[in-house]
Amino acid sequence: MQRRNDAMRMPRIALLLALALCGVAHAGQVAQVASPDGRIAVQLDLDGDGRLAYRVQRDGKPVLADSHLGFVLRNGRQLLRNLTLDKQAQRSVDQTWEQPWGERRYVREHYNELRATLVEKDQDHRRFDVVFRVFDDGVGFRYDVPAQPALREAQIVQELTEFAVARPATAWWIPALQWNREEYLYHRTPLAEVGIAQTPLTLRTDDGLHLSLHEAALVDYAGMNLMREGNVLRAALTPGSPTPVVRATPFVTPWRTIAIADTAGGLVESNLILNLNEPNKLGDVSWFTPAKYVGVWWSLHLDEQSWATGPKHGATTDNTKRYIDFAAANGFRGVLVEGWNPGWDGDWFANGWGFDFTRPTQDFDLVGLATYGAGKGVHLIGHHETGCAVSHYERQLDAAFALDARNGIDVVKTGYVCDAGQIERQDAVDGPVLREWHEGQWMSNHNLRVLEAAAKRHIAINSHEPIKDTGLRRTYPNWVSREGARGMEYNAWANPPNPPEHEVTLVFTRMLAGPMDYTPGVLSLTGRGGQEIQSTLARQLALYVGLYSPIQMAADLPEHSAQHREAFQFIKDVAVDWDESHVLAGEVGEYVAIARKQRGAPLWFLGAMNDRTPRTLQLPLDFLDAGKRYRAEIYRDGAGADWHGEARFRFVREEKTVARGDVLSLWLAGGGGAAVRLVPLEDARAAR
Repeated sequence: MQRRNDAMRMPRIALLLALALCGVAHAGQVAQVASPDGRIAVQLDLDGDGRLAYRVQRDGKPVLADSHLGFVLRNGRQLLRNLTLDKQAQRSVDQTWEQPWGERRYVREHYNELRATLVEKDQDHRRFDVVFRVFDDGVGFRYDVPAQPALREAQIVQELTEFAVARPATAWWIPALQWNREEYLYHRTPLAEVGIAQTPLTLRTDDGLHLSLHEAALVDYAGMNLMREGNVLRAALTPGSPTPVVRATPFVTPWRTIAIADTAGGLVESNLILNLNEPNKLGDVSWFTPAKYVGVWWSLHLDEQSWATGPKHGATTDNTKRYIDFAAANGFRGVLVEGWNPGWDGDWFANGWGFDFTRPTQDFDLVGLATYGAGKGVHLIGHHETGCAVSHYERQLDAAFALDARNGIDVVKTGYVCDAGQIERQDAVDGPVLREWHEGQWMSNHNLRVLEAAAKRHIAINSHEPIKDTGLRRTYPNWVSREGARGMEYNAWANPPNPPEHEVTLVFTRMLAGPMDYTPGVLSLTGRGGQEIQSTLARQLALYVGLYSPIQMAADLPEHSAQHREAFQFIKDVAVDWDESHVLAGEVGEYVAIARKQRGAPLWFLGAMNDRTPRTLQLPLDFLDAGKRYRAEIYRDGAGADWHGEARFRFVREEKTVARGDVLSLWLAGGGGAAVRLVPLEDARAAR
């Protein structure tokens, strides 16, 4: 829903304000634009060689110093020098749009835009635009290359985009172009020690400013990584053949984004990435229902059952009925079943040519189970593991989604398990197999082909081993979640498992890109062979609020959930779709507390998570409605709780009455957490 859309030339007063913020103009400055509140200013420069650079200031202080722009091309001279400003235009937009599902229902999109047209002074007079959109919470910019006789196709070897960080900073990052895709523990280092990093990359300057560098609207282009030289982070495009990117003109690049906030929580509350994506292209998507699910998954990672057929096969009719019954009894909508189709026998890892997505194994009655579930209000969730034989998968897309639609399967989890750079592409049947990267241009296009094929059948997609999230859920709202980080399964078998600070770091890094299917709720706190999960019981509940996804799994085995009924009650009660979300407190990798209001209901939920240092948080409840009292159902760490040993299970559930203006004091154990459900009371006498 669009409430207001005012597109106009930027008022003169805003330009004067930008000048005031920027101080003395640089000699080569050719254009500038400021945020609606005037705090952020972007300036463009052309130096004596005709090289283009931009810089960013906030409150008159440098955030990014002169950072160059341009391209290196395989099929032509680099597009870098001898540039001149041909023309510029500015406009302002202020509108509010509605998410069909999300962390918040309404999103304000308010920015000032500068479009600068650059042209070469010699040779072929090639031209391109650089478009900057400056919001109160950050900056997005992209290249817009028109059709032109001297540049009919751009074979981009390197994008010469820079982010010259102007202040000393600490960085939270994971390595790029490594075998394990995005599934690494985060490094916390000085900026000077960053290697080749994936985005989002989070920075905190020494004077406390928080930045997140990422991209938005990654369409028909290679994913951007960041390579450091000194204090400058340079774009490093994911490889492809013959070059990272091949585009016919006209084309636009993804937006390069700089989220800026005074606090770590400000980064989480930013709408910058979503606002830089195109509006919904699918129309009404009310056929997608945000919900919780269970399934045949954790038992596979515990090695108690198998994806392959045989005596340990998990995807059997009887076993799936057991999960359907469990889902129905506890109000869960979905049941995920992995290993339901042929192709899992033998060495399937990175050998997906045997997968068949159009028929089940002999011991899995797909039609009968779908009917059985429908009678109990439960839907099967589909699973399409490709083993990275992506062209093989694409040839079955229409038939596979048709099978799903006939059986009421309206969410499908896709998978691309193989080492990075080993995606298998075959342009013609029986033709040569080429290798691509998960975040390369070819896979960017593949993911959209999957979304579009699924949307025709009213099916939503949850991608695992995915391309990074860049906010395309606004444009394609059936892209509801994805993995793209080190998830819960590492607690089953990895050495080490996820440490206490991992999920707290994810909130301020990976989660800035978008929803993650982390698969929380392992109440047994135990992985394969008795391996301890480095979490308290209460923290497992907090994950449902802290790590956003419109589909959330109750990941543990049904029998384990039954052993912790008091804690399990929160998993049954917690919502997954929200009207509002607010960060109440937090520091990157240390602690976080988030409050969210349930979509279409007066209930609030609060989740708090901690690193390995015990601490007490004082959380103002100013988000509650004035004049109302609430019953706070609190699930928290008990006395002596800790992230290892039997102390992990020390747990308290209690209730108290609270109101707006109160401060909720929560003690968090090392590796601990707390979860709170806030229910409005009619009056004080309704409290219990």
